[in-house]
Amino acid sequence: MHRRILGALAAAAVGAAALTAGAPTASAAVPTAAPAPSAQVKAVDFTGIVALSNCSGSLVRTPTAADSDPALVLTNGHCYEGGMPSAGQVITNRASSRTFSLLNSSGSGTLGTLRANRVLYATMTDTDVTLYRLSQSYATIQQTYRTPALQLSLTHPTAGADVRVVSGYWRRIYSCNIDGFAYRVREGEWTWKDSIRYTPECNVIGGTSGSPLVDASTGKVVGANNTINEDGGRCTLNNPCEVDQSGTITVHPNIGYAQQTYTLAACIAPGSVIDFNRPGCLVPRAGS
Repeated sequence: MHRRILGALAAAAVGAAALTAGAPTASAAVPTAAPAPSAQVKAVDFTGIVALSNCSGSLVRTPTAADSDPALVLTNGHCYEGGMPSAGQVITNRASSRTFSLLNSSGSGTLGTLRANRVLYATMTDTDVTLYRLSQSYATIQQTYRTPALQLSLTHPTAGADVRVVSGYWRRIYSCNIDGFAYRVREGEWTWKDSIRYTPECNVIGGTSGSPLVDASTGKVVGANNTINEDGGRCTLNNPCEVDQSGTITVHPNIGYAQQTYTLAACIAPGSVIDFNRPGCLVPRAGS
């Protein structure tokens, strides 16, 4: 996980911030599966991207959200301002006044400041997400800043998909593919299910936590970037490992992961509220 911004990472990322949007990092690794030949890659930029004090995030909506609904911001559970939720902890419907810097489409500047009034959901159990409800509606944000929200996918992503990790904190876009899915990813006391594994090009760093993972063929958000194995360590903080169904542990040094978001997107009901009884809502419930 990369909630803390370390000096060494900051130095490395200053140069990275100058990269053009969508430019891949320097790696010639070949993904295990290729995108479908018919897929049309969309131009992914910083539209709908926000920067937090120590993480990245995105302005998001479901396909059925009304323009009058309060807008939502998605980031990681470990970016929650109250501290990282412990294993098994689920936070719901908690007051918040957190602010977010909304970037312009090129990432060269900010359009304005968005403010939350509530944490709808936050956890680091099974997944790693925080979902904030804002004091402004989608329509108000569109009218004020002329920028739309990113759409959350309601389906499981596919292996080999061409994806982008869009960091508002560093104003950098990483390009890679989905290498596959890990049955379990373990890091310290936390365990995440069915995690997205990147090909090596997405060598994410501190501050990219919470960045949306955007499918380049659809423009939809399919995950929230959350960690990378930094030192080759085994299941320790900043060194996640994979655990298969038989309990076998595998370590992939310098490989990053994201947590799928369709399981949370299905829980979002009209009016920007969480309804755990909605079909497809698969995230842990408070008190469960």
